[in-house]
Amino acid sequence: MNIVIIEDEIKAAKSLANMITAVRPAAQVVATLQSIESAVSYFSGNEMPDLVFMDIQLSDGLCFEIFTAVRLRCPVVFCTAYGEYAMEAIKANGIDYILKPFAKEEVQKAFEKVDNLKNFFQQHEQPDLNSLFKKAGLQEGKKSFLVFKDNKYVTVPTDQIAFIYIRYDTTTIMTFQKQTYPLTQSLEQVQEQLSPQQFYRLNRQYLINFSAVKEVEHYSARKLFVKLVVPAPDELLIGKEKTTAFLEWLGDR
Repeated sequence: MNIVIIEDEIKAAKSLANMITAVRPAAQVVATLQSIESAVSYFSGNEMPDLVFMDIQLSDGLCFEIFTAVRLRCPVVFCTAYGEYAMEAIKANGIDYILKPFAKEEVQKAFEKVDNLKNFFQQHEQPDLNSLFKKAGLQEGKKSFLVFKDNKYVTVPTDQIAFIYIRYDTTTIMTFQKQTYPLTQSLEQVQEQLSPQQFYRLNRQYLINFSAVKEVEHYSARKLFVKLVVPAPDELLIGKEKTTAFLEWLGDR
């Protein structure tokens, strides 16, 4: 089993690595990372590990920003000295949540959970968690996106995004402050991460924030013309086949 540790405290990382070796002698810690930036770089260019132990509060921000930049296809055990991020940890591939200082028994229990999950999914078809969250009404959407611009990583809170659109074949964020940021994900992938109540897919090119809608006018042939508080580069028209759904979205508050 290949394991990655993301921990900005060197002593804590070494202690955790020693516990992992003691609990699972066959396990191999293939990388120890100390920041969001180094984690994003590693997962973007290396094979996905079997398991990640991830500290929540890193030197350059909260670890949840990693999930907005790269897709982790492995279980994660979150490690922290505080308990207030439990719900976010559960939503982000988290299979366990252990508190510092680390105890050998807790690390052992984390591995047992990994084993139990593997045994379960070998015997059962993996459920579509996104569909389950939608049916349960729990799809709150991401709180921010990690973006790379001007040679540095910055986070853009979702509530500051007026719309997201395709610009020169690149998915681009436009904020209420009229700042633009490129995303590496497709518009479809971004849409899946956002709250369907807060963001609406107008067409193939635009996702708009409810808070960005200034007014809606009737257009020819039963179309709607959408005006935003931040002017879009293109005319935003909704065809007659989508007008009912769009108006229902506007009214469903």
